Amino acid sequence: MYACSYSGAILGIDGMMVSVETDIANGLPQFDLVGLGGSAVKEARDRVRAAIRNAGYDYPMQRITVNLAPADQRKEGSGFDLAIAIGILLASKQIPPREGKILILGELALDGSLRPVTGVLPILLEAKRNGFTHVILPAQNEAEAHLVDMAVLPAQHLREATRFWIEEWENNTTYEKNTKKAIRLRGENGCPDFSHVYGQQFVKRGLEIAAAGFHNVILVGPPGSGKTLLANCLPGIMPQMTMDESYEVTKIYSIAGQLTRTSGLISERPFRSPHHTITATALIGGGAQIPRPGECSLSHGGILFLDEMPEFSRHVLEVLRQPLEAGVVTIGRSKQVFTFPARFLLIGSCNPCPCGFFGTRDQQACSCSPLQIQKYRSKLSGPLLDRIDLHLEVPRVPVQLLHERVEEESTLDIQKRVEQARLIQLERYSHRPGSPFNSTMNGGEIRRYASLNKEGQELLQLAFDRLGLSARAYDRIVKVARTIADLDGTAKIEAAHVAEAIRYRALDRGIAN
Repeated sequence: MYACSYSGAILGIDGMMVSVETDIANGLPQFDLVGLGGSAVKEARDRVRAAIRNAGYDYPMQRITVNLAPADQRKEGSGFDLAIAIGILLASKQIPPREGKILILGELALDGSLRPVTGVLPILLEAKRNGFTHVILPAQNEAEAHLVDMAVLPAQHLREATRFWIEEWENNTTYEKNTKKAIRLRGENGCPDFSHVYGQQFVKRGLEIAAAGFHNVILVGPPGSGKTLLANCLPGIMPQMTMDESYEVTKIYSIAGQLTRTSGLISERPFRSPHHTITATALIGGGAQIPRPGECSLSHGGILFLDEMPEFSRHVLEVLRQPLEAGVVTIGRSKQVFTFPARFLLIGSCNPCPCGFFGTRDQQACSCSPLQIQKYRSKLSGPLLDRIDLHLEVPRVPVQLLHERVEEESTLDIQKRVEQARLIQLERYSHRPGSPFNSTMNGGEIRRYASLNKEGQELLQLAFDRLGLSARAYDRIVKVARTIADLDGTAKIEAAHVAEAIRYRALDRGIAN
């Protein structure tokens, strides 16, 4: 007696179709599960046996062999339970076979109820490409499943899943409703408003440029100057996500198991702020067998905020070099190489010294020795700073501004300008997929869209002579100048735009040394 059902697994950031082949033969009662499954997959035999019995079906007291094909790809997770149970019931002729390609996902509890699984969205996208039209899965994954144009059959128990299998269904789906829902208005995402930050006009301008062109930022200033508050305000002015960006971010969060029961398409750019004790693996991603996305990938399309950067391990900070440059994380294993998207906007903050008062008006309060200051600053290497476009000094706010409480420009006002600059970039880079921001320009695009006039070239030459900048810093200054020009609504980069961009590289020598 042979039967075949279909399930899915995660391979990197994409889904993989898995054929669950079940054979029941005469012999001593035995359950063999083959196909290179992980520990959670191998434990399915006990969950499936108890679930079938407690759901009121007969468990065959024969030799049962289940193969997960392709057998040369390692599989992890508990999402095969329901497909294995359906396969056993098919092979034992307790439920009839069906025509068509029906995907089955879900973890079984011992009483036969279904529990949610992770990675539903990428699996269903791959299933759609392979001609599957229906999916039976736990009810808790229903909202996520409706993001794909397939008929979704949500079940809460094994008996309900088998009823779906036996009966005829309507080809109902709420795909249109979920994918075309309105993105929430700015100011509803819970982040602080820029109108609550008094003064700091230079820093606000720098963050506006960062949001418009997706440029990395480091904030340097004494304690209490508002670095963390300013960073937390930034999500409110970020441009809205495109549908492709939303799908990619939702896939990552689905794989990581961070979508809630009611989660549909993620429409707000992520904001991640890991603690400084984070390990390199947790930041970059990884795992023993099949890697999982880390904070860099969970920040894809959004913001990765590293508060007090020098407190992070230097090794942890250095692993950021590849994603900051390439926009992806590549993790190699003995049989395969996995690539996760990691195009994020990095915001870092730090003090000028361990105590925080060096170089400020309260410099007399600084108790740090030159050796301590040097050791603190050396955590941020030159190559890492080279990959950060904007270096913003954040001074302390004068107490007079706190007394006066003058009305400041709101997040909504700034966000409107950012959106206008974003529309310009969408049109400019419509010829290539990915993240169409000025920060992602390649060499050919810099020559085409960001050429400098003679006065701008002279300004850059002067900056190179005084600051000792690298070729990478040259490109980043030009990219920032392109964003400044977009915010001003001008097609050509003027000398004033280059001069302003150079101001944001003034910390290169001071921090790196």
